Amino acid sequence: MVWYALGSILLPVWGSSLVPFLPERHVKKVAQFFSFLAFVSGLLLLLAFAADRTSFTRELVTVGGITYYGITIDTLSVLVNFLVVFIGWLICTYSAGYMSPDNREHPIKEGIPRFYALMLLFIGSMAGVVFSSTLLGLLFFFEMTGLCSWGLIGFYGDQKSRRSALWAIALTHTAALGLYVATAYLYVNTGSFSVTALNKLTDAGKTLAFIGILIACWGKSAQLPFHPWLPRAMVAPTPVSAYLHAASMVKVGVYIFARTVLAAGSVPQVIGEIGAIMATVTMIYGFIMYFPQDDMKRLLAYSTITQLSYIFLALSLYIYGSKMALNGAVAHIFNHAFAKGLFFLVAGALSYTTATRQLSMLKGILNKVPVVGLGYIAAAMAITGVPPFNGFFSKFMIITGGFEIGKHHPLILILIIVTLIESVGSFIWFLKWMGANVLGTPSEVVARAAEPPGAIKFVLVLLMIMTLISQYLALILLS
Repeated sequence: MVWYALGSILLPVWGSSLVPFLPERHVKKVAQFFSFLAFVSGLLLLLAFAADRTSFTRELVTVGGITYYGITIDTLSVLVNFLVVFIGWLICTYSAGYMSPDNREHPIKEGIPRFYALMLLFIGSMAGVVFSSTLLGLLFFFEMTGLCSWGLIGFYGDQKSRRSALWAIALTHTAALGLYVATAYLYVNTGSFSVTALNKLTDAGKTLAFIGILIACWGKSAQLPFHPWLPRAMVAPTPVSAYLHAASMVKVGVYIFARTVLAAGSVPQVIGEIGAIMATVTMIYGFIMYFPQDDMKRLLAYSTITQLSYIFLALSLYIYGSKMALNGAVAHIFNHAFAKGLFFLVAGALSYTTATRQLSMLKGILNKVPVVGLGYIAAAMAITGVPPFNGFFSKFMIITGGFEIGKHHPLILILIIVTLIESVGSFIWFLKWMGANVLGTPSEVVARAAEPPGAIKFVLVLLMIMTLISQYLALILLS
């Protein structure tokens, strides 16, 4: 299984190093090929782990008795790696159609090798984060994902894109200082960079380390007060936005928090309290910011902020002792990736075919472009947690875990009630826009829509299927 994990990391990195030197006419196919190989590695690892269920850590880079990088294979890493490489392959496939001179909103005539080189490096860096068994490894790949996102957010090269890319790397790198401090503190006090060495710290030491970890995780996952970079990042090409929100960048934060909480054994309850309160405050803020949005991608950006808050809340509940909440958190990392990836790629398909993503201008999508309309419906239902779509199952586990803990902790009960209110409010708001955009007679811009390329339709269909079945994959491995 170690080789499958290494394949997920190294194959896309290898592809990234090749595509800048290839003739441009071959770049898209080569990038799809290497991203597909990474997906196959992740799939084979998923199947092998499902059959064996043996968790282990393998040290890979050890000098002077100190392990600098190793690989951890367990349910969390296997599931998250699968979504990283699967959605990475889908994004590369989708981009073959989207990154084209025929794109009505953003005709693409140059920069294709740079785009795919950064995208493949992004996939490999994300896999590196997922499998890292050391804080030093997490920190290294944390920064690599920031570098990739900076290049991809600023892809178009105009002033707005460059400024947005600078916001992203400045805020996430500033937050990363918390992880630097936690890593250094762990090494000074235990002589190890291993994530499991967190278990050797005193409660006071764990509190200090986890405050640093939380700050870094809030920055990467666009939680208050580090959130401004994410809505600004919507200037990026839509496949980039989809990957940022679905499988990479923002998922780094929740993943690192999950990995460290699992490794540390008991975590001081004050960290759970801070995590739960900040998650709920961020959730409320994200929901309030839905209302002024007319740009579909910015609305989805604030939706991502709230959905990540659910995961932070669930992981905080696990610190209080809820295994149900932990399973809900892991399942929501997995399920949200497919739902939000689908939603962003629907937005991309609309901008490709209609030259706009302004919600007020879109009507009758289902009538004119049925595949895109169906994708919109599936994504909206999955994000808001409507059965039988995947978001329902993970949200149910998180809220159940919350009520389980809330019986003994009134503060948690209040936070869970607020979470329920947000969930209902999100459903109403997305239902409003779904009815306005998808149904009825096509508006003027939708009536002029072109047929999306086959690559775009293929990816949308696959993701629609995943919004209906991903929860079962997660539940099988979590059982």
